[in-house]
Amino acid sequence: MELIGNRVTQRSISNTVLLGLNANQDRMAAIQQRLATGKNISKPSDDPTGTISALQMRGDVRRNETWQRNGQDGLTWLGTTDSALTSALEVVRRVRDLTVQAASTGGNDSVSAEALATEIDKLKENLIGIANTKYIDRPVFGGTTAGGLAYDATGNYVGDANANFRTVGSGSPVRVDVTGDEVFGTGVTSIFQVLTDTAATIRTPGSSPTTKIADIDAAMQVMTNQLTDIGARYKRVDQAIGLSQSRVLDLKNNISTIEDVDLAKTITDLSLQNTAYQASLSAAAKVIQPSLLDFIR
Repeated sequence: MELIGNRVTQRSISNTVLLGLNANQDRMAAIQQRLATGKNISKPSDDPTGTISALQMRGDVRRNETWQRNGQDGLTWLGTTDSALTSALEVVRRVRDLTVQAASTGGNDSVSAEALATEIDKLKENLIGIANTKYIDRPVFGGTTAGGLAYDATGNYVGDANANFRTVGSGSPVRVDVTGDEVFGTGVTSIFQVLTDTAATIRTPGSSPTTKIADIDAAMQVMTNQLTDIGARYKRVDQAIGLSQSRVLDLKNNISTIEDVDLAKTITDLSLQNTAYQASLSAAAKVIQPSLLDFIR
């Protein structure tokens, strides 16, 4: 019975030692896993709290990256509108110069008047082309129209009055367009109608084009005001993109703090664990008897 008892005791010792060795191996394997992957978290059970935090921050990163894409699209839309409106103002300034020339002291003969009026007609066509400027095959001055034009060949508005917005932050939609009616006017005050009337006045003997200069100036003032507003919105969107980019960097740094290993610490931990494992192997070799002769002694 004593021998049997000694055997049972020896088996228990062996099992205990093996459990300890296995535990040491598991700990060393976990450290090697972190070192190989560079991550503290390979599965949620490694750090449930850290996993939840990292997932939430990744969601914030995706939202901010979406806002950045929206903002970049908005900047391109606003930039296209700004360039088109700047070109339109240059055309209208040229019309004003021609009108002043026609109204200058001494007047113009019929041939000169016709030449000035013809040039204004050509400038009107050019202005209609600018008013139909597109971004991704959509007229930037056409609102949300599904058509390909904001104005027809005669200068009539064929777009709609709906605005285009881009969300560039939490609760921060920004308008990225301006409709043709808002920029070029409507009805008799439309810049296209003003140009038509100006050319007709220049062609009419005895008529004074001076009366049209005030209408041209009023249209230019509206366009200038819209250009200023577009510039302010461009700056707002650009600032929102910068804030989102900074936020994404901060979030990624926080995720890295949670998930990424401290390389120096991990290497040290692995070295210590390996030392502990080797020590446990040495102790196990002394505790576990190598043969049955030791039970007989």
